Amino acid sequence: MSKARPFRFGVEEHRAPNGKAWRERARLLESLGYSTLYLPDHFGDQLGPIAGLMAAADATSKLRIGSLVFDNDYRHPVVLAKEAATLDLMSDGRLDFGLGAGWLASDYEQTGIPLDPPGTRIERMAEALQIIKAFFAGGSVSFKGKHYAVDGVEAVPLPAQKPHPPIILGGGGRRMLRLAAREADIVSVNYKLTEGRVSRALIKTGMAEATGEKLGWIREAAGDRFSEIELMATVFVANVTDERESVAAAMAAGFESEPRDVLEMPHFLIGTLEQMIEDLQVRRERYGISHFVLPDSAAESLAPVVERLTGT
Repeated sequence: MSKARPFRFGVEEHRAPNGKAWRERARLLESLGYSTLYLPDHFGDQLGPIAGLMAAADATSKLRIGSLVFDNDYRHPVVLAKEAATLDLMSDGRLDFGLGAGWLASDYEQTGIPLDPPGTRIERMAEALQIIKAFFAGGSVSFKGKHYAVDGVEAVPLPAQKPHPPIILGGGGRRMLRLAAREADIVSVNYKLTEGRVSRALIKTGMAEATGEKLGWIREAAGDRFSEIELMATVFVANVTDERESVAAAMAAGFESEPRDVLEMPHFLIGTLEQMIEDLQVRRERYGISHFVLPDSAAESLAPVVERLTGT
């Protein structure tokens, strides 16, 4: 078995009341030892990711910035590639480029963007990724597929990172994870999002047994390049508490599951800081996941965990 990758931690941010507060938040995350500030890409209560990420990069010197993830259906791949290359260039090579096929039904319903079946969205995103990678490589970009046709686009500017910014792909279904295993530098192991909204059924797709199955799909599809992939998971619930068992039991009742299922889920962290450290070490050992993205509400309370584990 290959040597475990060192831990690193990001934070998924969403909003700030003004530019001053946003810049201060980015600087705080950098000072607390987080590697990356991530923004999602939805139409709800969040900052626009392109401007928000650039502002965070400008306010810091080492903090990486990342999309978690750009929805392919909202932007033509040439437009997105140019914006991403600009972000990487202007941040001096600090972008993690995350791309997704889209999943949140309400985004599509509210904007009138057609919500095609998952297979169609993934197929379209796979084509877009080919175009984006070609753009990052420079030169004249041409492509003709089922969903996109590009003819002689000049790829400028080029990103600072070579051959390109680290590419994040992920999800919870077999088709998306197999694509990620073949194409991504960072694979995000997530819930299965085909339902298009957060629900009890969706949460249960992130439990330990399901996560193990997902890692099997990734390993099989990646083949010899599996050791080159950084595995990531987002922690959506982080609860620092001395009442670990009772909190888990209450949550488990809501999911119609067992407390152990809640405590072992890679997307939840519940307990004292020491228990969280142990849980993260166990998850890296069990799944190979070393890159954890924490919720913005817990970034300060979990700073001791980040300090203890980063780089180990």
